[in-house]
Amino acid sequence: MALKPDRVEHLTDLSFFMNETGERGKIVFYDIAQAGSGAAMDNSNQRVVNGTGSPALAASYLNRAAGILLNDVVNLDLTRQHLNFHKDEVQLGSKVLLLKRGTVVTNAISGTPAAADIGKPLYVTGDGFLGAHAVGNGGPRVGRLLSIKDADGYAKVDIDVTW
Repeated sequence: MALKPDRVEHLTDLSFFMNETGERGKIVFYDIAQAGSGAAMDNSNQRVVNGTGSPALAASYLNRAAGILLNDVVNLDLTRQHLNFHKDEVQLGSKVLLLKRGTVVTNAISGTPAAADIGKPLYVTGDGFLGAHAVGNGGPRVGRLLSIKDADGYAKVDIDVTW
């Protein structure tokens, strides 16, 4: 998954840690197993997760979308190599930047939305992808589609996970 550099970031959040690898461009979820208290700015219990484990686990996270991950979370041996700052990589267990409101071009879109879907709401799926149609009991609405997919599978989306 990836994000193109063409983006508008209206509201971001840098107050969560992520203890598993993740790819930028996907929706991550609030960790319901751990929670920080108060502002919890430096509390490592304040976490987000992929939510892509078992189907039951994914269903429990579905209504807790935190935002789009703007960093690649990697697990590297930092004594042998360094993080690729050009790719916005962060080490496992570090703070991650989440997009709460804005516009991005991403390929984390399930299915093939048609031109008739432009302007319609986007919903989050259990694996963190965006879908033009609510699946099953449906995840929350997280934005709207602004274009169809290009030849590389990228589409422009408007994101708002603040409601």
